[in-house]
Amino acid sequence: MGSKPVDIELLMHIPLRLTAELGSTTMSIAQLLELGNGSVLELDRAADAPVDVLVNSRPVARGEIVAVDHNFGVRITGLIGRE
Repeated sequence: MGSKPVDIELLMHIPLRLTAELGSTTMSIAQLLELGNGSVLELDRAADAPVDVLVNSRPVARGEIVAVDHNFGVRITGLIGRE
């Protein structure tokens, strides 16, 4: 049996969740409740380390934080290949 060609155009407008992840940390509920204005969270990455770019919680690229007008953005510096 022959398979029908896939019309990729049907997929082009499906919304995906894109996330730029700076890093993470673990803390207790007590520590979380102590947070307030001016609190600083130490993350598990160096300040100059690349950020991970995730699509639907899956890593797809790495990049660096940039300023775009009055917002932050991510400049892609590398794509993550499939394993």
